[in-house]
Amino acid sequence: MELFLEFAAQQWILIAALVAAIGMLLMHEGRKAGPALSPQQAINLINSEGGVFVDLRDAAAYKKGHISEALHIPANKIQERSGELEAHREEPIILVCNMGQQSGAAGKTLRAAGFSKVYKMAGGMMEWGNLQLPTVTR
Repeated sequence: MELFLEFAAQQWILIAALVAAIGMLLMHEGRKAGPALSPQQAINLINSEGGVFVDLRDAAAYKKGHISEALHIPANKIQERSGELEAHREEPIILVCNMGQQSGAAGKTLRAAGFSKVYKMAGGMMEWGNLQLPTVTR
């Protein structure tokens, strides 16, 4: 441990450059997935520009409660079922998962497929429920 601290003290520029590079990489990867919106921002965007919520959770979680008129495409099927979103190619697509963790990977997949207005909902359905926003059960 002493050797590491000595190295870090002597090579502080290298350590700073490494930290900066990691930070930039994380920011770049986050941007590829699309910007994050709060539930309120997502609702406002859908109301003003049209678009669709896409629920990425499994079937059991979706049936327990989901956003009204949300399309259900499980995260592990997003690539093979992206054709279902063709009608919304030029509209905002808000990706919703349980806690906001899976939507990043799905967002990257959709952006790579040419969808330009892809957003992730920060906090997912957990945040939606915390704000006591309405859900539909089937």
